[in-house]
Amino acid sequence: MEQKGLGTNVVTQIGILVNDIETTANAYAKLFQMDVPKISWTDPGEVAQTEYKGEASQARAKLAFFSMGQVQIELIEPDLTPSVWRDALNEQGEGVHHIAFAIDGMSEKIQLFQENGAPLLQRGEFTGGRYAYLDTVPEFKVLIELLENDGQKSDKKVR
Repeated sequence: MEQKGLGTNVVTQIGILVNDIETTANAYAKLFQMDVPKISWTDPGEVAQTEYKGEASQARAKLAFFSMGQVQIELIEPDLTPSVWRDALNEQGEGVHHIAFAIDGMSEKIQLFQENGAPLLQRGEFTGGRYAYLDTVPEFKVLIELLENDGQKSDKKVR
């Protein structure tokens, strides 16, 4: 990002794609000597208003979050519906999917990325905010996820 920046340099989240979220969550909990976090489904498409590659999508995923101080580890087990998660899991297998930043001004930030050659892949809503995945792999070697919370400044925790 040359002219205008992201507005933060604080990594909020590292997303990891998995085939079996229960097994992987148990392994992380054992490693960190923590309780296994609650595993939940993303909202259905009509609630999340999910768009994948510009089209409405019913894609969903199971999620588990480990709060690790400043950074949250998010485990993601996608359903079989085409999505940024499912496609990456099918093509690259399990592993790091994205790094996320809490931002303010979602539309402006998406436009900034698109103007710099990073197209929007998927976007949606969650309780209290919204997310967007941008195709930043050519430049940054990983997807970037933007997270915007309603009524909170970007330096606070997300999801």
